[in-house]
Amino acid sequence: MASKQASVASFVESAPPGELSNVVADIKALAGNDASLLQSLEPAFRKYNEEQYATVKLPGSSEAVIVSEHNSMGDNRYFDTASQTSFQVEHSSQTASAVQQHPLESSNADLIRSLQKSFSKAAAEHFPSSVVGIYPTSSDSDIAILLVANKYSPQNFWNGRWRSTYTLSPSSGGLKGAIKVDVHYYEDGNVRMSTSKDVDVSNASGADAVVREIAKAENKFQEELNRAFVQLSEGSFKGLRRQLPVTRQRVEWEKIGGYRLGQDIGGGRSK
Repeated sequence: MASKQASVASFVESAPPGELSNVVADIKALAGNDASLLQSLEPAFRKYNEEQYATVKLPGSSEAVIVSEHNSMGDNRYFDTASQTSFQVEHSSQTASAVQQHPLESSNADLIRSLQKSFSKAAAEHFPSSVVGIYPTSSDSDIAILLVANKYSPQNFWNGRWRSTYTLSPSSGGLKGAIKVDVHYYEDGNVRMSTSKDVDVSNASGADAVVREIAKAENKFQEELNRAFVQLSEGSFKGLRRQLPVTRQRVEWEKIGGYRLGQDIGGGRSK
């Protein structure tokens, strides 16, 4: 059972963006009545949601909030500084419940509120759909700045996720973090791209300055991705196949059924 559990847990933790519900359905179909297996996978579901910055909507609210280790209170409970609430999460279904008041108590409370406002505004300008989370660290000396943007297009067989994670030191103005992009394309195949970039900025003082530095770093990363895709399309991918057949003539596919292999395509005499 241990080996089986580990294998299925690995399957859960590697689920592509927006496809955890499909993974859960597959596991239930394979597990049948094995409720103990599903229950044993709770740590894997929790790890996936926290690492992928899963978003949930609180009961009675249309606004989504982030689930991560940065705002974890333990026992599957998390807090949100913007709404000043805490909530319980059922990880396999990615649903929230048991909302309670959770006032923001931090020596950096004013800066956290300013960052929430500035970063949310900037994110709305660059992403069609995104969620921002600003949290005090456990030591209350630093601030964790999170952003997740999801774009799902199952009708076109692709899903994607952008995650940004930064740690701000208000005392020094240091800003460090990483940007991660994960895209899955699965029409007539299975292609997945996962890439990241580290960010290190000094002298980022004040909410507006911090957000400007983040926007600058993320725009630069986006431009680098665009250039890389153009190079792949115009260079590496084209090198994988010929532009024309060896005859230097385009194949008339509507007539392919009438070709005789040796004579019509190769130009030689058929035998």
